[in-house]
Amino acid sequence: MSLSEDELKMGGGVAVITGAGGGIGSGLARRASELGMTVIIADISIENAEKVASGIRKTGGKAEAIAVDVSRPEELDHLAEHVFGNYGGVRLLVNNAGIETLGFCWEISAARWESTLNINIHGVVHGVRAFAPRMLAMKEECWIANLSSAGAFGIMPTQSAYIMTKHAVQSFSEGLFLDMKLIGAPIHVCSVIPGLMRTGIFDTVSDPPSTDVDSSQLRSYQQAMSEMARDYGMDIKQGSEIIMKKIAAGEFWISTHPETTAKIITSRIEFLKKQNDPSIIPGSKHLLDY
Repeated sequence: MSLSEDELKMGGGVAVITGAGGGIGSGLARRASELGMTVIIADISIENAEKVASGIRKTGGKAEAIAVDVSRPEELDHLAEHVFGNYGGVRLLVNNAGIETLGFCWEISAARWESTLNINIHGVVHGVRAFAPRMLAMKEECWIANLSSAGAFGIMPTQSAYIMTKHAVQSFSEGLFLDMKLIGAPIHVCSVIPGLMRTGIFDTVSDPPSTDVDSSQLRSYQQAMSEMARDYGMDIKQGSEIIMKKIAAGEFWISTHPETTAKIITSRIEFLKKQNDPSIIPGSKHLLDY
């Protein structure tokens, strides 16, 4: 996909992307490099981050790998201090880091609950808290994109932990948009809503099952999700190109699968209007057959 006029305008400067050692984050990092941006690859795994950064440098781009645990607010503070101290500013911040968690609500361990909430919600919140004041002080046009999910507008059994975090990120992003608008800030806020993509997020997602509940259905469901993503998910490169083009255009709603997302949102609106019993995301019933 060629660069759009908006991408050419956004290009240059520095992009900071969390969770960029793999999945969508790595695809966005490579696309940012194609826009001529210096890319900060922030990831909990320095090995994965360096692999992505090295690949970018081999193609003539500029990238630095930094080990960051987004569940620790102080590490995001240090990241912001490092980037602004060494590069002078940030043109694009993508709060992408996140983990999937599958399991019955009562079966997920306290540690897994805490890590899911801290990474998926607090990682976004503190990413904004650490970077936004410095970006505002630049008094230049820049962009903040937070990774939401189509799951932010629905619910699925055994995915409550993950989906509730995406409901929170979606609400936070909408609030951030309004905050920036209220003060007339030149910062575009985007909510990125990926559909099914081949990221491998479902491959290792759950605690070991306890002996109190038959977990065979849960394991079958996890396997079905993994296989569906591998067989039918969008390629990371294609998805990243779609996302980056829409970020550059300053769009708030950024979906890789807009028709599917619209269907899920419409179903959610009807559910709330009629106050029906909770039901699963449209188009997902076949997963419950496993």
